[in-house]
Amino acid sequence: MTWAKQDYDDIPGTYVFDGKRANPAYALNKLLYSFNEERNRAEFDADPAAYCDKLGVEGQYKTAVVEQNFLEMLRLGANIYFMAKMAIPRGTSVQDAGAQFQGITTEEFQQKLLAHGADLPDRIKLKGDYWNG
Repeated sequence: MTWAKQDYDDIPGTYVFDGKRANPAYALNKLLYSFNEERNRAEFDADPAAYCDKLGVEGQYKTAVVEQNFLEMLRLGANIYFMAKMAIPRGTSVQDAGAQFQGITTEEFQQKLLAHGADLPDRIKLKGDYWNG
C-alpha cells in the first residue's frame, strides 16, 4: 500500500493517527482494544509477552507494550483512546502519559499545564467567552 506524504508528516513531536501508522499497528490496536474486558486485562497482567503473542503483536510493537512505553506505542500507530484502556487501569493517568510523551516528569508536566493556564481567564475574556475560540 502506498501512502501520500501529508503536510503534518514533518511536524516535530506530532504522531497523527492515520492510515499509514494505523495499518501496520492493527494487532497492537486490537490488543489495546481487548482491554475493554477485565478478563483480558488480567490475562495480560499475568504474562504480558504471552498475551502479545496470543494477539499477534510482535517486534517493536511487542517491546513497547511489554515495557508500557506509551510514547513509543503512539509513534508506532496506537490509537490514543485504545491506549488509555491499557494505561488508566494500571494507575497511569492522562497527565502521566502526557509527561511521558514530552519526556518530562508528571510533576513537570503539571507545572507546565498550570503555567499555560495561568492567564486563561484573561484570554477567554478577550475572546468574549469560552466558545468563541
